Amino acid sequence: MAENRRARFEYELLQTYEAGIVLTGDEIKSVRAGHLSIVDCYAYIKNGECFLRNSYIKEYENSFNGKRGADTTRRDRKLLLHADEIEKLRKKIETENLTLVPTKAYFSGSNLKVEIALARGKKLYDKREVVKRRELERTQRQN
Repeated sequence: MAENRRARFEYELLQTYEAGIVLTGDEIKSVRAGHLSIVDCYAYIKNGECFLRNSYIKEYENSFNGKRGADTTRRDRKLLLHADEIEKLRKKIETENLTLVPTKAYFSGSNLKVEIALARGKKLYDKREVVKRRELERTQRQN
């Protein structure tokens, strides 16, 4: 459905988790139409709950909710994880200076799932190394 390829470049992904996401009816219709982006978003934990911030879901064109004018395209959306998973993530984030990055969104049956990863930011020289390796592989394939 949607993939955050930039996350693999910007971060070293350590461990992944699958989470459900709480959406309204109009939002799920818009997602089914393919209007979802998770490129610039991240997950955070607050009061024992996990949320997804800055994900973009385009407003559904045929909506009759009367929400027109209110910008709900980039609102915080709750992620559904077990309480023990959330606590484990919170401890790792605080102690090891990690972050939660969504890597993919996909449908599992009729439910939208988001794959989030515990990640550590890469340094600039690590990113340069990845770019060099890609270019080398590309030239080898061409020859």
